[in-house]
Amino acid sequence: MDTGLSSEHQKLSAKAREFCEQILQPHELEVEENRGLPEASRPELRKAVCDWGFAGINHSIEDGGQGYSIFEQMLINEQLGRATCGLWAVMWQPAISLRFGTEEQKEQYLRPSCQGKRRGCFAITEPEAGSDPRRVQTVAIADGDSYRITGEKWFVTSYNASDYIIVHAHVDGDPDKPTLFLVDVDTPGIRHLRSPHFMHTFIFDHAELAFENVRVPASARLGEIGEGFALTKDWFVEARLQIAAHCVGAATRAAEVANDYAEGRIQFDQPIRDFQAIEFSIADMATEIMAGKSLLYRVAAEITPEVDRKRIHARVSALKLFCSEMAGRVVDRALQVLGGRGYMCENPVERLYRDLRVDRIWEGTSEIQRAIIGGQIKKRGLGVYTEW
Repeated sequence: MDTGLSSEHQKLSAKAREFCEQILQPHELEVEENRGLPEASRPELRKAVCDWGFAGINHSIEDGGQGYSIFEQMLINEQLGRATCGLWAVMWQPAISLRFGTEEQKEQYLRPSCQGKRRGCFAITEPEAGSDPRRVQTVAIADGDSYRITGEKWFVTSYNASDYIIVHAHVDGDPDKPTLFLVDVDTPGIRHLRSPHFMHTFIFDHAELAFENVRVPASARLGEIGEGFALTKDWFVEARLQIAAHCVGAATRAAEVANDYAEGRIQFDQPIRDFQAIEFSIADMATEIMAGKSLLYRVAAEITPEVDRKRIHARVSALKLFCSEMAGRVVDRALQVLGGRGYMCENPVERLYRDLRVDRIWEGTSEIQRAIIGGQIKKRGLGVYTEW
């Protein structure tokens, strides 16, 4: 079995790495110092995404995207994961849920988003609803030919770079009627509560929003009433695959920085990599990255439109779990190899250390991934994970 990358895939991966190193990484310290990407730098980066052909990589050409396969998207996201401070978010990937929109919705939201003319964010989490979406308190009440949305949302990532929001709400307050709505940010009744700071530095914010009797037309509903959770799960699958790819790229960069440092750092008249403690640490990092990358490539290669939706969900949960925890272990070892230098904010490993911690939390915690995996085993047997 040939498991090597084709020449086209090698070129795509190399191009993505070049984009990361030439376009994204020069902005890392700027973002760190400003706790976000300054407005003045955004047009330049948006233009670069388009110029390099990375606008809307996760959507079809018909919908304004690049038409890349899941595997090709993974190759790109792996290399973008090498950037710190969430700079990979510069490259917009409109929520996959939008492909299920009406033609009017695609024309109004999806295609302009793929072209970089619009940008959306996803509002799911609430003060009392995180891992359990049935506890969502945001309601959408039918009012003639419109809906009125009321509720509060937390952790709305990239709100300050977006002009519309995909809102997860319960129609009539019924948890059996989860539904998505497309809401422009300038719609009356939306109130920005705050954008708190977090452990990591991210180019955009993670906002808290209040929806106070926000009126939207019935045409703003994305999908049918009650389909919201299924569409949100599709978005989670896409986001978890992206996270796994970012984790592999980030872990690889951290290991490379540590390996180079261990080669050049002389103590007791020899490079520190010659000490077995350091050598074994680097060996462990390399082995973990190899395992994570193998799983990432295998899962991504098998995702096609024909594959069962539930099987994809099951395997991507295992992928996100393993790669996020693997990256945490790798970056911790890398920082230890670097010693005090690894603890300095100017060092990419220090920033990666903070960046990677959230990957075990957002888009489904490690505990939720284990619950999904355990549930799949109960329903379908170990073969979902062991017989492939």
